[in-house]
Parts: sequence; C-alpha cells; structure tokens
Amino acid sequence: MSKNNQPIVVLAFSGGLDTSYCVVYLRQQGYRVHAVTVNTGGFSAKQLKDLERRAKELGAEKFEVLDETKRFYKKCLRYLIYGNVLRNHTYPLSVSAERVFQALAIVQYAQDSQAEYVAHGSTGAGNDQVRFDLAFRILSPKVQIITPIRDQQLSRQEEVEFLKENGIDWSWEKAKYSINQGIWGTSVGGQETLTSHQSLPEEAYPSQLLDIGSQKITLGFEKGEVESINGKSFKHPIELIQELQRMAAPYAIGRDTHVGDTIVGIKGRVGFEAAAPLIIIHAHQLLEKHTLTKWQLYWKDQLATWYGMMVHEGQFLDPVMRNIEVFLKDTQKLVSGEVYLQLHPYRYELQGISSANDLMSSKFGDYGEANKAWTGEDVKGFTNIAANATKIWFAVNRKKS
Repeated sequence: MSKNNQPIVVLAFSGGLDTSYCVVYLRQQGYRVHAVTVNTGGFSAKQLKDLERRAKELGAEKFEVLDETKRFYKKCLRYLIYGNVLRNHTYPLSVSAERVFQALAIVQYAQDSQAEYVAHGSTGAGNDQVRFDLAFRILSPKVQIITPIRDQQLSRQEEVEFLKENGIDWSWEKAKYSINQGIWGTSVGGQETLTSHQSLPEEAYPSQLLDIGSQKITLGFEKGEVESINGKSFKHPIELIQELQRMAAPYAIGRDTHVGDTIVGIKGRVGFEAAAPLIIIHAHQLLEKHTLTKWQLYWKDQLATWYGMMVHEGQFLDPVMRNIEVFLKDTQKLVSGEVYLQLHPYRYELQGISSANDLMSSKFGDYGEANKAWTGEDVKGFTNIAANATKIWFAVNRKKS
C-alpha cells in the first residue's frame, strides 16, 4: 500500500485478451497494476518490447520482465532429462513445467514488492489456475488472489466489448490455432484437439518441413547433462537446447498429440512440437540403457513418472520432489558419453553410443555365444533355483485354477 493508499496488484501478464482485460479492470477497481511477464525461454526481444508497449497502453503502472530461463533449467528441466520424463510416455511437459516456474517467479516478485495482491488471467476450466494458486497459497499465504476471468465467467466477446468501451480497440480476432512456445516445446491447440479423432493439419505447426535430406549429429553427455553437439560445447545448456531446436526444426521433427488427465479431473488433448526436448530425452535414455543397471533403470522410471506427474499438477514445492531430485542426480554419475543420431524429415534415428562406462564392454565378457564368463552347467543350476518359487505355486494350486 502506498501512493494515494492504492494497493499494488502483481498481475501475471501474457499480453493476450484475458490479461489485457485484467489490467484495465483491476485499474478501475483502484489497484496499481504491476504487469509482470515471466520469460522461461518462449519470448524474443521484439515480443517483450511489444508486451511492454501493450501493458503501458492498457494503463499498467509498471511493466517488468523476469527472465527465469536458466533457473528453470537448473531447478527443473535437467531433472526432467535425468528422469526421461514424458507425460503418458508422450509429452515432455512443455507448458506444464513452464507455468509452475512462472507462478513461482510471480509470487517472489510480489513478496519483494510487498504487494498484498496477486492476479492471473486463468479461467476456471484449465490447469493453470491450479498451478498459480498453489504457488501463491504455499509461498505467500497472506497474499490475496484476484482472478477476474475465472470469477466473472466472462465470454471472449464480453471482454472485447469491455476493452472497446475503455478505449482499447485492438484486433482481437482469435487465431485458428493457439500457440504457446517455450524452451521445452510448443503446444498447439485448435478445433481438432477438441475432438478425439481429428489430427492437426500440417499448417497448424509453427515449424514446417524445409529440409528433405538427412543430417548426422552427435550429442555429448557428462553425468547426465547434455553438453555438446558435434563436439561443440556451449556456455549453458539452454544455448545447446536452442541450437539443437534450430538444427531439427527444418525437418519438422517432434510433432505429436498428447492426451492426458487435467488437474481438475477431465481429459484433455493438445498438439505439440518439441524437437530438441524429445531428441535429448531419447538420446539420454539410450545412453542410460548402456550405462545403468537393470534395477537402476527400473526405479528411475518409477520415481521419474511420479516426479513428472507432480510437476504437471503444480506440486513442485512438495518436499518429496527434492528427495526424488537427489536420487535422480545420484543415478547420473556414470551417464557420460556420446550418442549418435540422424535427422530425417519428420523423424530422427538413434544409431548408437560410445561411453567409457558402457556395460556392453568386452572387459567382462561378450554377450551371446562368444561368452566365456559362465558355462551351460552354471545356467542349469541357476534356472533350477530360479524356478523354485513358481514350481511350488503350481504344485499347490494347479488343480484349483
């Protein structure tokens, strides 16, 4: 509370229709609006300049950009890579993880500003309202949450008319496809994704096929983190992800449709393209198959699936997540080496790996007929013991089943 006793409200600002409505509406309600955009790798410098202009024209007292991209990688993305996390074995949590970190940045800004109010433009139907509210309630329980779109249940046309009445007569024609771009992938929504049977057409995807050839690339990993492309190192993994996306985009790689359960309990469907995330995850997973044991791989899958579900549902702050992160990081000590792959139109091919820690190494013994590490007699004894428990079950229950 300060100037003229008007309270500050920190608004998570995307520049779209909903948050534009929020700026004008909240200003009319007597709030000093701080429009805050959190960049997690999805905005260009030009887009951020445009957002600042829009926020000022709408009447926001202040516009801020919080660049959380590197923190997003350090605190979340690297663990999604360690865990090979794909929601429902398909979706690399492109928007899910991004929204959580945007919410965390907003609440931190509100605390630093000593603001008593925060706001977001989420509706009452989707996942984002939960992700924002959870972060606010956990980290700043005394802050009051304002959600005009959710509370007023406004239609898109009602928002447009309100803005026109208040001198904001911009073009609000809804694009045929909604695009949400971030460092970890781009979601694509349209009329087709509201059905269970229609696929998105070619033109819906931001990256179109431009290269019909092929390209071999080598990804270098060190303790589970991807550090090089074709021998070239990068100052930060974010730069590598961006470069890999640039290389793969002309092949229109990484497209799919995700079907999943929303936090509020309904099924949802969304298209996406995520070339760099999918390539990195699958390359990392292949390297792990060579360098980790059977039971390391098994338990990693169990905990990583849980970790991804918790991120998706906005529960990133639960302390169990820090426990899982310790486990995931510990499993990566020997996940180092190079992964060879080839890019083709619409697909990529994992070709193999080289690693000093490859458990297929001939240091112990060759797999197959050339093996000298055990004998056929050893296997006879092993299978005799291994069969015992099931032999007992069949002896007791065969006639009952």
